[in-house]
Amino acid sequence: MSRSLPRRTVLSLLAVSAAALTAACSDSGETAQAETPAPAPEAPAAEAQPAAAEAPAATPAAAAPQSQGSVDMAKLLEPGALPEMVLGKDDAPVTIVEYASMTCPHCAHFHATTLPELKTKYIDTGKARLIFREFPFDPRAEAGFMLARCSKDNYFPMIDVLFKQQQNWAAVENAKDALLQISKLAGFSQETFEACLTDQKLLDDVRAVQKRGAEEFKVDSTPTFFINGNTYKGALTIAEMSAIIDGML
Repeated sequence: MSRSLPRRTVLSLLAVSAAALTAACSDSGETAQAETPAPAPEAPAAEAQPAAAEAPAATPAAAAPQSQGSVDMAKLLEPGALPEMVLGKDDAPVTIVEYASMTCPHCAHFHATTLPELKTKYIDTGKARLIFREFPFDPRAEAGFMLARCSKDNYFPMIDVLFKQQQNWAAVENAKDALLQISKLAGFSQETFEACLTDQKLLDDVRAVQKRGAEEFKVDSTPTFFINGNTYKGALTIAEMSAIIDGML
């Protein structure tokens, strides 16, 4: 389930053909299907209505998606190989653990469309906290996570930039040069960039986080969320997240 790569290969593999390292969202090597609702059929032209006609009913809120199992919350929150990266307060009543891959387009979509509202509505208000964990499927994703870890206090800003710029480094022929340019904007030099991506202990620790997620919690695709121990797979919308969280408050 967790595909281990040879040691000391991340930096050199960044320059190989992108065709061999297509952004993956599942451990089968195939990109997982986005869990996006089908578009509504186009409505026929409406007939003229009398002025006194009632306004249409409001669209009902999204129903909470069915969980795909559960895990022991105490075990899930045990310390791992790397310090936890957390958004929100420790005493929040709802804990969301997200396993993601930096080269997964569905993870990037979640972080661009759902996370901002999730943060405003639940994380910043103390209702929920998010624990973000590394689950890379390829050397490029490993490199992205390593650079974020080397950013220290700028971990989440670096994750955000890498997701927003995903097509500019994950899908190009030479990811090394692309990542270097992004990293320089974040304050890296050529030397600190290469030192980060040749840090064998950091690479081993990132892989250990993935291995634990796969073996102990059966993570096999990204993004995977554990919300108060319940398992949800796929890039949830804010409506779906709200339906799940509101039911736990």
